[in-house]
Formats: sequence, structure tokens, C-alpha cells
Amino acid sequence: MKGISYSRYGGPEELAYGDVRDPRVGPDSVLVKVRAAAVNPVDWKCREGSMDRLLEPAFPVVPGWDVSGVVVQPGVSVTEFGVGDEVIGYVREDFLSRGTFAEYVAAPVRTLARKPRNLTWEEAAGLPLVGLTAYQVLFKVLQVRRDETVLVHAAAGGVGSIAVQLARHLGARVIGTASGHNHEFVRGLGGEPVEYGHGLVDRVRALAPEGVDAAFDTVGGDALKDSANLLAPEGRLVSIADPDVFDYGGRYYFVRPDAADLLRLSELAEEGVVSVHVSETFPLERAADAHRLNQEGRTRGKIVVTVDWETEEAAAPAGLWQGAE
Repeated sequence: MKGISYSRYGGPEELAYGDVRDPRVGPDSVLVKVRAAAVNPVDWKCREGSMDRLLEPAFPVVPGWDVSGVVVQPGVSVTEFGVGDEVIGYVREDFLSRGTFAEYVAAPVRTLARKPRNLTWEEAAGLPLVGLTAYQVLFKVLQVRRDETVLVHAAAGGVGSIAVQLARHLGARVIGTASGHNHEFVRGLGGEPVEYGHGLVDRVRALAPEGVDAAFDTVGGDALKDSANLLAPEGRLVSIADPDVFDYGGRYYFVRPDAADLLRLSELAEEGVVSVHVSETFPLERAADAHRLNQEGRTRGKIVVTVDWETEEAAAPAGLWQGAE
């Protein structure tokens, strides 16, 4: 089958489009025909080797953790999904090897949920990692409550835009940092935008003189320090970007696959609570360009790569599975 892979750490130029090894479907996995896969900052951080302490690579690595697609073969022990089911997944294992930037991926059922019926393939692919991150931080770690004030950094980005929507759903007031050209976008999500950077503490204090009840740091560095300085008494702080959060009495969080959480996100999308903004799409063979654009750090919402099955169908590997479509 065709896919994207890299055989050593490095820049986007290490991403090669071509033949990659066929996935093997384990007893608790399903084979998914990939329709779209989203790009996340962790993808290029893994490619560069900065996640090496946490995730051991088995080169060549097929990158990507987010996916939307169609089940074409369930594993022998799988009862949750059948052939033809449309699914989304945060397909992360504890090592780097078998990602979603390919025509097919073998996905453990613990990483999957049904695709929201009202989202396109591209929108659906952009939901799992950022949605689970925002959901788990807000609902389980920060435990945001109605009428609290929540500070969300990079509120126009992938995680931030979902976090704004979920916090508003919980009944919280949301202040979101964003560059000026994204302020209307953040307002449309239900947040109160403030310019990030120097002077942020004063700008947030002007809106919330008593401080914020919870701060969700997705940036690290100065944003983390500012978040700590903006907490109200008994305020809570979580960072997904900077382990130095412990120095400020906060908590570092790394999102985990959770089928129940992902199903709830799918339901919230169908209820109109959560939407996914896709800023740009690239065909699979241009995944390196998608990585480059994401690495610039100015993305509104999500960047997604797609598999064009109108032209790629003939390239599907024969004999990859038995008893499929």
C-alpha cells in the first residue's frame, strides 16, 4: 500500500511517499481504509526526535495519530465494529511505527469511535487528538464548573478552539489568547479574545480582576508563567506543552486514547456543541507540505491530509485482508 514514512529523524524532507509495509490486524483491532488524517504538532516533534525520551521509534515510521475512515476488516475478537462502519480514531501506541498517514491503518478498538454523521471526512479526522485533549483536561483534570472563568491559550488553534467550545458547553466564561486576525473567530466560538504576548496579564486582569479559576496552557514558556500569575485563589493550572508547570503548582497532561471519551465527542459534534475548522487540506503525497505549514505555528483549527480513493483504489494491496468488502 501507499503511505508516508521516514527512516531517520529530521525535517519535513525526510517524509517520503511510496510503498510502506502492510498493516497486520490483531485480534482486538480493525483495518481502516483511511479517508483523512489530521496533522498535529506532535507529529513533527516526533519526526524531529524531540519525543524520543517518551516514544521509541521502529524505523521506518509511518506518522500520524488522527484518522477518519471506513472499517474493512474487524479482528477476530472485535464485536464493536463491522465492515462498512465509519469511524474516527486517535490511533496512538506507546512507540512510533504504524501511523495513519497511509491508505490503511490497523487500529485497536480502544482508539476508535463512530464518526460524527454531520462532519465531513476532513473535519472528522481533525477531531480525535485535539478533542480528546480538550475534553480530558477540562472535564477530568481541571474539572471546570458552571460560572467559572477559564483562560485558554492559542484559542484559535486545534486544541484551543475545541477547548473554548467545550468550556462554554460546561457553562464557563472563556477568555482566549489569540492574534488579532483570529479574534472574530474566537468570538464566534464563544470566547472573549485577548492579544497574546507582552502585557497579557494586564489585558486578562482588565476582563477578570479577581483572576481566573482555571488556566489551560497549550503554549508553554511565558504563557505558562502568565497563567500562573493570573490564577485566582484555589485556581487550577494545566499545561500540555511545558513540564515546568510543576514549578507553578500545576499539572502536566498528555492525552490518552479513550473510546468512551471519543464517542462522547462524536455525540457532542452531532449535537452541534463542537465543530472542527479545517484551514487547509493536502493530498497524502504532499504530507511534507502539511507538516511545514503546521510547523509555522499559525494554523487556525486543523490541517488535514486526504486519501483520494477515486484515483487510489487500484493501488490498494491485494490480499491485505480476508473477508472484507
